[in-house]
Amino acid sequence: MSRRLDVELTSAREDGTWTWRAAGAKVPKGVVEATLLPDLSKVGDVLKIEADFDIDGITVLSVVQQRDKSQKATFLQLIDDKPFTAVTEKLARKSKNKDDKPRRDKRGPRTDRPSTSETSDKPRRERQPRAPRAASDATSPPVVQPVVRPAAKRIKPGRTHRRAILASLPEEQRSVAERVLEGGLRAVREAIKTQNVKLKADGKPEVKADGLISMAQDILPKLKVAEWLDKAEAAKKDLLQLDLRDLRAVVAGADDPMVVRDETTRELATELKLALKQRQETEMSQWIEDIKASLAAVRVLRAIKLSGEPPKAGVLFPVELGQQLAKAAADSLSNEASSDRWIAVLEALAFSPIRTAVKPLGAPQATTDALRQTVKRLAPLVPQIAILFAIEVKPGAQTPRPLRPPRAKREFKRKPKDKKVANTAPDTTASVPTIDLATASEPIVSTPVEQVLVVDASPTTQAT
Repeated sequence: MSRRLDVELTSAREDGTWTWRAAGAKVPKGVVEATLLPDLSKVGDVLKIEADFDIDGITVLSVVQQRDKSQKATFLQLIDDKPFTAVTEKLARKSKNKDDKPRRDKRGPRTDRPSTSETSDKPRRERQPRAPRAASDATSPPVVQPVVRPAAKRIKPGRTHRRAILASLPEEQRSVAERVLEGGLRAVREAIKTQNVKLKADGKPEVKADGLISMAQDILPKLKVAEWLDKAEAAKKDLLQLDLRDLRAVVAGADDPMVVRDETTRELATELKLALKQRQETEMSQWIEDIKASLAAVRVLRAIKLSGEPPKAGVLFPVELGQQLAKAAADSLSNEASSDRWIAVLEALAFSPIRTAVKPLGAPQATTDALRQTVKRLAPLVPQIAILFAIEVKPGAQTPRPLRPPRAKREFKRKPKDKKVANTAPDTTASVPTIDLATASEPIVSTPVEQVLVVDASPTTQAT
């Protein structure tokens, strides 16, 4: 949002621009095009401007014309020579007769107004449409706004196919299948190992894992196909808005040997591969357009961030566009820029493909400790900038990673201590002996012929 500000012109540059600062203060300050200023502008003039404040700095939109205030007051001249007589005021006396004018009761309607029936026959004047507002000054340059793309959607697979597979399995195999869905064969082995440790401590015979592992290996291909179908159908519903990372993961999962063998996945896998190729081409063109639009809108920081986030890894950045972006980044890292501005640009530049092409003329005038720490951390990626701060890059230094935004703190409510939940003993009268690997404190051991793996049936355990 733009707002108005009183500024003072400080100097004129050779490139046709003027530097300014807030009237009566050192900051904020910036640069304004000479075409926006009056013809007879000079150093020290105080003007009122309309500027846009954003993360890239202050952009002057126009100069507001001020009204000329007259310095001399206007006086009335007395022509007559007669002495001045002051004006007097005399109030009329109130009438004591109550019948002269009807008075209005505080709780009732007024009696001196005409009734609604008397005025209903009069035509009501129609409201005329308001004339459109005058357009803004044609001399002010148009403000270029970058295109805002909608946020990508993350994949949210359902459980239709997985539930169908679990429903088709016998009762004694469902617990094993649920463990496989949680973590594959490794989850089944760890559950059996944990169970046997408890059984050994209690002096009971251990569960033989060969039959359960063999059962899990037989169920695994069906579960792999069902899991991939749930993800593929969810990706197909949001092909245009789906995040490319999720779409690539689904397409890569189609090459799994267990998924490729099934005939039901081939047609859907081919469709998703073609959609991924089209999406990558579209995202690449939009990526280049967004960087160009950000440079046209003088949003250098946004353009640098976008350059480090290509839609596909290993993409070569255009040479001509890289030269323009490097020049704009070097201009942003000027001597007059603040330390906060340097930190923001360096955090984005360190992970951009143009980081080695940006060579500022010098360090900022006011260098803070936070800026030096940032340069020291990013020195392996931008060694040419580290030299400006007399920071030596050691050979073999570890490459830094981008900073993550801080997470919001969650507030946990403590449960009241007076509320207690009664513990219920497990039912041991079932026809088939079970081994509860999730919650049972004293698991039940079955005979070696009827070894069954059962997990807790709570919703939190069944969710993947």
